[in-house]
Amino acid sequence: MAEAISFLRAVARSPMRTMRYQDARGLGSNSWRVLDELVDQGALKRLVRGIYTAPPDGRDARTWTPSLEIAGLAVATARHGRRNAILMGLGAARFWGAIPRAVGTTVVAVSVAGRRPLEVGTGTVHFAHRELERVEAVLERTELGSGLIATREQTLFDLLMRPVQGGDAEAAAEGARNLLPQIDVTEFRDLVSTAPRVNDRVRSVLKAKRGAS
Repeated sequence: MAEAISFLRAVARSPMRTMRYQDARGLGSNSWRVLDELVDQGALKRLVRGIYTAPPDGRDARTWTPSLEIAGLAVATARHGRRNAILMGLGAARFWGAIPRAVGTTVVAVSVAGRRPLEVGTGTVHFAHRELERVEAVLERTELGSGLIATREQTLFDLLMRPVQGGDAEAAAEGARNLLPQIDVTEFRDLVSTAPRVNDRVRSVLKAKRGAS
């Protein structure tokens, strides 16, 4: 019992309440067995093989599931470390309420190239290789604690520049339309001015915003 409590507390104290199995091995013997028992009891939820999260507020993991967007960000944070993953694109648009319907795909920016898409629950998490210091992001509260989310302006830019990233161009278009009235025009212009390239979709938004001001 004491060993199980140690594991549970360690997971709950981890960034976004999520921990990899290899990071838990030093907590005690029979790590797999203890973790499996905690999952069976509903104290922990296995997001993907080898990555576990502690539900907030003592909820039962057998009936609770985090959103795909936050689960994907938590998995990436457990893999790459605190502040080394940013919810972006479709995922950030969902977070900002620009895509009100659930979609079966999300995107997380990480600093490591070559990460394959990962099935999490009934959805797919796509990992986009980015220089994270060049991604405009803010620290926001999520159901699993604080995580980095691309700003509304960055999210709009990404959806316009890469509408097929994540595999749902229709949702990307919906998100871009709904983000337009939410953005700070000056911040969006500043972001675009530092981008290495822009496309016609971005130019059209800038032109429309310039005409409306």
